[in-house]
Amino acid sequence: MGIKPIRLVGSHEIRVRLGELSRQRVHQLTSRADFPEPVAVLRQGKVWLARDIDAWIVARRRPTAASD
Repeated sequence: MGIKPIRLVGSHEIRVRLGELSRQRVHQLTSRADFPEPVAVLRQGKVWLARDIDAWIVARRRPTAASD
């Protein structure tokens, strides 16, 4: 029985996933009521489960013309 690794992300990784948004914009997004709750708050900042962030991004991604 192996241990399944937990993938965590901080604000920098969220910036990258969202297309290099500014730190201020990421702070605005992570403060929204519909944004996933962090799993921990460390000295370096909040951390989230990567799968929660990825699901949040997918749910809000606008469809492109190619997907019509």
